[in-house]
Amino acid sequence: MTEDIPRTDPNKPPATDKAAKIARQFMEALPYAKAIGMQVIHVGAGTSEFALPYRDDLVGDPDTGVLHGGAVSALLDSACGAAVISHPDSAGGTATLDLRIDYMRAATPGQTLVGQAECYHVTRSVAFVRAVALDDDTDRPVAAATGAFTFKMTS
Repeated sequence: MTEDIPRTDPNKPPATDKAAKIARQFMEALPYAKAIGMQVIHVGAGTSEFALPYRDDLVGDPDTGVLHGGAVSALLDSACGAAVISHPDSAGGTATLDLRIDYMRAATPGQTLVGQAECYHVTRSVAFVRAVALDDDTDRPVAAATGAFTFKMTS
């Protein structure tokens, strides 16, 4: 999980060093994220951007070369979790309570998929997140997600 893919929005505010470090450590500790080649592009204050480079072993339809929906789901869930962990009020750590994913079209075979997530509201125990998965056709999302995650506020 390296930062060799450029951020799509350099204007996003950076996370605090501590929040960014926690989010990166969290992602690097997930064996499935390593196994599917997920990469951290950016972690900001309540935002994250992850990449999933195209690989043949992630294809769900061998006839078309389209990525499996589970790979898209894993990308979005992970990006959402990192956005929660990097929220300025987060004490760190999270778990998915609910995640709804709307698949809008097939990802274009051969292209890297980018998941962008934003933690837009938190309570003392729940964080609310929205995310989108994009390939090179950034005007047409591959999928969109909304979710609720466990949240613990800093003191």
